[in-house]
Amino acid sequence: MRRIIAHIFYGLLFFIFAACGRKADDQEKKVFHMNLDQNLTSLDPAFARNQNALWMVNQVFNGLVQIDSNLNTLPCIAKSWEISEDGLDYVFHLRNDVYFHDDPIFPSGKGRKVVANDFVFSFYRLIDPKVASSGSWIFSDKVKDQHNFIAVNDSTFQIKLNKPFPPFLSLLTVQYASVVPKEVVEHYGKDFRSHPIGTGPFKFKYWKEDEVLVFLKNEKYWEKENGQQLPYLDAVKVTFISDKQSAFMNFLKKDLDFFDKVDGSYRDDILTKSGKMTNKYKGDFQLIKSPYLCTEYLGFLVDTSKIIAKNSPVKYLKVRQAINYAIDKPKLIKYLRNSIGIPATAGFVPEGMPGFDSTVVKGYHYDPDKAARLLAETGFPNGKGMPQITLSTSTTYKDLMEFIQGELNAIGIKVKIDASPNASLRDMMSKNAVNFFRGSWIADYGDAENYLAVFYSKNKVPNGPNYTGYYNKTYDRLFESSYYEKDPQKRYKLYQKMDSMVMTYANIVPIYYDQSVIMLQNNISGYPLNPLNLMILKHVKKQ
Repeated sequence: MRRIIAHIFYGLLFFIFAACGRKADDQEKKVFHMNLDQNLTSLDPAFARNQNALWMVNQVFNGLVQIDSNLNTLPCIAKSWEISEDGLDYVFHLRNDVYFHDDPIFPSGKGRKVVANDFVFSFYRLIDPKVASSGSWIFSDKVKDQHNFIAVNDSTFQIKLNKPFPPFLSLLTVQYASVVPKEVVEHYGKDFRSHPIGTGPFKFKYWKEDEVLVFLKNEKYWEKENGQQLPYLDAVKVTFISDKQSAFMNFLKKDLDFFDKVDGSYRDDILTKSGKMTNKYKGDFQLIKSPYLCTEYLGFLVDTSKIIAKNSPVKYLKVRQAINYAIDKPKLIKYLRNSIGIPATAGFVPEGMPGFDSTVVKGYHYDPDKAARLLAETGFPNGKGMPQITLSTSTTYKDLMEFIQGELNAIGIKVKIDASPNASLRDMMSKNAVNFFRGSWIADYGDAENYLAVFYSKNKVPNGPNYTGYYNKTYDRLFESSYYEKDPQKRYKLYQKMDSMVMTYANIVPIYYDQSVIMLQNNISGYPLNPLNLMILKHVKKQ
């Protein structure tokens, strides 16, 4: 029966979106058309682990708090909150006008009001080993069990932390921390992935995997902007064309309202080497670049208890520093990325992150003469006597690594490139099986703690992402003390000290701080940009 209903609905959907003609439909309804180049694995926020899932989940669900374009934490379902003096107790006061989307599981099929117990259920679900959520990390080291989540009453929700964590409010903006209704989740079980019921500006309507996904306007949405109820759009329609070139052609034909990522195959067609739109498309659509909290870097395994590190020339500090000085980052960004990205000449924490200050954290600029001197001082003049080193990378970044190979070869460092699928490289990094590797670190939330945790010794693999095996007692002490510093400005100073220590030790080579590039049709307005590259469609208008 469900299959018959699905076929009937799909036929109706096809009639609405195709038979009537897209342009005719758009005159009556404001439909936002976009494409994802990879299928979704789930629409359940407990499994929102990649960008496509985050983007879609963010349209259907809300959490206690949300971010603005400057990464400030703003009220959402929680209208206000208090934090105890010791930083362990968080008390949230919930709005009384937030309702779940309608679903047959609710009495009379009408979505009920969100209460504090919904957050108790939703948050415990993240750490419940039976669920195996990919978002368990947000609470796993901060709470003991479900008793740390307390419904004081229907409109008051309390979280008790095991230890202070000043960025906690920022952490709660992640999509994992969305509220879900217990009775609906338990009824659909694993099928909740394809039957999501949230409180967000759009409600789920239809998903034919690998083909089409449809969200409709939540007519009962609680949030307003300048007195007007959000969202402005009537629907969001998502296609899943995997070939970026084909999808881009659809954007040029105005069959899509949004397009992101300027792929290598047509980058030169859209962008000049200086990053401006080519004359070919000038005025045809909007192209917007903005900071994206992602640091692309090279990492060195510096834990010499590992054989591959003990026998490698990168165990020498001056060799690692020489490699840092040897790479012309502006040239790489200009010619290989058409000026998408910012040369990473400060630390590991990227531009766009609160507390970033390139005048305080000093990294490495291009200086091949200094690189040559450092090699000579280590006993490898012009690379003489220095064994070949292997640079491990994912296949998609091979062209950038070949550029770096050439830069290092110019000062006498012989480099072999070993390219493998991304999943394979990540697996080797997590086992300390690679000595010199390309890495990428994307922020989950707007606080530098989630970058600096990468070098905390207790996060050494297999316990965490300290892939370089960095260990420094002073660093660990500063990192731990940052948890007890409530003043953001003072905490930023601690972060800057830690970032500077990593740069001095040179266990990484920051290459560039990434930028997001999006394209919108000229009749689209109100698309808010933010450094997390989080898609927020509730403010978007279509003329």
